[in-house]
Amino acid sequence: MNNNQQLASRAPVLSRLGIPPALAWGYVAVLLFMIGDGVESNFIAPYLSRNGFTLDIATTVIAFYGVTVTIGSWLAGALSTLIGPRNVMILGGVIWIVFEILFLAVALPSQSVIALMLTYGPRGIAYPMFAYAFLVWIQAAAPADMRGSATGWFWLSFTGGLPTLGSLVAIFSIGLMDEYATLWLSLAIVAVGMLVMLVALKERTGYAPLLDKAHRHQSPGRTLVGGIDILWREPRIAAAAVVRIINTTPYFGFFIFLPGFFTERIGFSQTEYLSLITIMGLVGMSFNPVIGKMSDIIGWRKVLTLFGGLGSAIAMLLMYFVPLWSGGSFVLSVIFACLYGITLCGYVPAAALFSTLCQPKDRGNAMAIYCFAAGMSTFFGPALYGIFNGLFNTEGVIWGYAALYVISAVISWLFLLSPQDPGEQNNPAVARLRKLDSAISE
Repeated sequence: MNNNQQLASRAPVLSRLGIPPALAWGYVAVLLFMIGDGVESNFIAPYLSRNGFTLDIATTVIAFYGVTVTIGSWLAGALSTLIGPRNVMILGGVIWIVFEILFLAVALPSQSVIALMLTYGPRGIAYPMFAYAFLVWIQAAAPADMRGSATGWFWLSFTGGLPTLGSLVAIFSIGLMDEYATLWLSLAIVAVGMLVMLVALKERTGYAPLLDKAHRHQSPGRTLVGGIDILWREPRIAAAAVVRIINTTPYFGFFIFLPGFFTERIGFSQTEYLSLITIMGLVGMSFNPVIGKMSDIIGWRKVLTLFGGLGSAIAMLLMYFVPLWSGGSFVLSVIFACLYGITLCGYVPAAALFSTLCQPKDRGNAMAIYCFAAGMSTFFGPALYGIFNGLFNTEGVIWGYAALYVISAVISWLFLLSPQDPGEQNNPAVARLRKLDSAISE
């Protein structure tokens, strides 16, 4: 039985789970790719500092890597519009593999700072191009009533690889070999993920540019610019971008001060803190498909507003204050950390909303903004921590982050109305919006 026959036999099961059968192998490819990318996530900085580079240099290079990740996040959507998601995934995979080989074979042995910057830094463009291009593919090809659950499964694959299973592979691999050999192993895993995508993912929508036929004659430059000017052409996309930035801004900011909070103020050991974060990640990751499926039933905007925005605000405050009020109870700390991880899944429907808040010709551009906003949160989290902490101290940071989540809930409820949202079928405001969209498209 070939791959297509096997997939056809499993299609009813996959559909019930919320996975579009034609895209199933893409989830496997992204999981493998992100496992390979995530192998280094918890040891690359100290490894560089022990192998010919100062910690300051390692930090600078990793910061530059973060900038290129943001660029790659935008390119994933913009180029999907221009050349198709499959070609963007191929390009991302090739960039990752080529620059990783140069990093391992040239930069590390030579201990050259310039070589390190020119190999490791640009590689950050690659993983968002591979992973987020598949997310764009999902929004273009998945049935409207499955987009929430299909997106949930994407985030399960993404976070399951980076950092969860990637870090687990590193633990065992470093124990059996060493860190340098482990980095070569990560290259092999990424290559396998790339191969799975090339051989097994055959859904045809992703093979072609996402521009409609009427706009395929426009220049590549105009197409790429369309991934920016959509922010003022389609104000709802701008509002949705703010929501997506807020989504993970506190999450990335937490990792600056949570280790010190739990180990110094609460009194946890480093092992207890790392265990708490690992459990939170695993539980949160597992709820992505569940919340995605729920959003396809009761509505994307409702889940995004109530579960994502308001839920995350409350859960985040509890994750911080319950350990203080309970005298450092590890069990209660884990429970409320997991609650925060689960409520973050309430933002899963954001991707489905992005792809339906604009005209079909702009779907790829909208997803470019979604991917860019996801990358921007890696910058805003630490930056806002510095601002809030300087003005108000740590508790001020927590209240500031909670306020951001409430703001995202308000924006979602007031502005993210979509005619394709499963929960808006009887909403008079959306009916009027549907008429307006039809008039514009004509």
